[in-house]
Amino acid sequence: MSTPKTAYSLSSTIQLSNGVLMPRIHLGVYLTSGKETENAVKYALEAGYRGFDSAQMYHNEREVGHSILRFLEAEKGKPNGVKREDIFFTSKLASNISYDATRRSIKESIRASGLGYIDLFLIHSPYGGRAKRLECWRAIEDALADNEIRAAGVSNYGVKHLQELLSTNPRVRPAVNQIEVHPFNTRTEITKFCQENGIVVEAYAPLARGYRMRHPTIVSLSEKYGYTPAQLLVRWSLQHGYVPLPKSVNKDRIISNAQVDGAEISDEDMKAMDALDEYLVTDWDPVDAP
Repeated sequence: MSTPKTAYSLSSTIQLSNGVLMPRIHLGVYLTSGKETENAVKYALEAGYRGFDSAQMYHNEREVGHSILRFLEAEKGKPNGVKREDIFFTSKLASNISYDATRRSIKESIRASGLGYIDLFLIHSPYGGRAKRLECWRAIEDALADNEIRAAGVSNYGVKHLQELLSTNPRVRPAVNQIEVHPFNTRTEITKFCQENGIVVEAYAPLARGYRMRHPTIVSLSEKYGYTPAQLLVRWSLQHGYVPLPKSVNKDRIISNAQVDGAEISDEDMKAMDALDEYLVTDWDPVDAP
């Protein structure tokens, strides 16, 4: 079902379970590097993006942070200038190794980005088994207690992994589960569980990495609502209550992907898009890891 008509813009936020406000649309920077990353973040900041999704495995925390810091420096002294607290930076744990390794890696991510703290830190995948997952989560809880991060979550967790974590009665419940979600991979069981348990779903690859932009249903509905296919997919994600992370390094597309405050997609057409589900995995699929 779609949510009631809501104004969606780059200034829109969603409240996480711990009260932290997170932007409704983020720029994804997966598979970008060097100057390309810095420029994409710069274009996004200038367009009004305030959320940026990186990871230790992406090897671009430094470039994202440097671009943000340069932008913030230029904003100093301006009326209503953007400040660090207006930016939401996410990173993720590369590997579930141990408590100590997790604590060290979080500190290193903060140092690499230069941003002083991380707004959202996620376990990147459930790989490593139950004991490692829970040990690394304890390290993230302590990083939160020490104000190294502002919110904690997971990524690529299936329902069984979420149930496993919640069954331990953790000091901190995961605020986010970041998974691949789009009309061609709706992940209904996982998204339903998350929404029933106060866990915000972040949708990575919300554009299905461009693989289905010419699908007849997407083309038809894009024309009907006056959206580009990419805008339609971002709008679908938002109306489901998700936080999409559209990725692009092209300035015009970065701007366009967030211009989704037009027509509301009807319930009927949302269901038509939901029905496109074919379990299309565009990259990796750890949600069933033991």
